[in-house]
Amino acid sequence: MIDLTTPFSEEVISQLKVGDVVTITGNIYTGRDAVLPRIVKAAEEGTLNDLGIDLQGAVIFHTAVSPAGVGPTSSNKVEIECTFEPLSKAGVKMHLGKGAISNETVKKLAENNAVFAIIPPVTALLCSQTLEQEVVAFPELGMEAFNRLKVVRYQAIIAAAKGESIYD
Repeated sequence: MIDLTTPFSEEVISQLKVGDVVTITGNIYTGRDAVLPRIVKAAEEGTLNDLGIDLQGAVIFHTAVSPAGVGPTSSNKVEIECTFEPLSKAGVKMHLGKGAISNETVKKLAENNAVFAIIPPVTALLCSQTLEQEVVAFPELGMEAFNRLKVVRYQAIIAAAKGESIYD
């Protein structure tokens, strides 16, 4: 088990390999199909700081935040998977979700020294490991708004790193 604390350095990410089991502690962002394209647009326009968002060394968890808690959504939805490359370029070091991603996305992660980690759908467990939740941007999207979570010991498995994928 590898214990990681956000934000992640380039060095920490470069040492991870497919199959590593990690725990994640610190602040992570949440987003899925409705909000991630907006975050990409803000990154491209250079307005992330205006929203109070710093993606350097960040984790983006593909989830919505609801009264039932948090649990991963499929990361291979077009609206989510197409955000991996631009968000990695903007500083995101780990994309956290579930499901297989394309070989092209695996390559783009490697080019940007970023990884994809999967997390099993364990909403109740993750709720107990989520210490704080705050809507950061786009509150009009309700449970699909962009959130910042303070978490302790989220467990995940590295599923894509250095151009390799656990699904190959």
